[in-house]
Amino acid sequence: MTEDKDTKVKITNDMLIGEIIQAKPESINTFLRVGMGCIACPSSLYETLEEACMVHGLDPNYLLEKLND
Repeated sequence: MTEDKDTKVKITNDMLIGEIIQAKPESINTFLRVGMGCIACPSSLYETLEEACMVHGLDPNYLLEKLND
């Protein structure tokens, strides 16, 4: 996780789903909109964004863009 000078969290493909949710709670809505129930999944503690996208058949770059909006 990186932060810019405005302290806005920058989500990256190698971040764990749990880290993303903790750093940016509003990301839960984005995950749910694309069909990922990651907020309740035990794998979220060990799975990166890229891995979760692969499991769910999603384009990680698309989701990354949405999470960083």
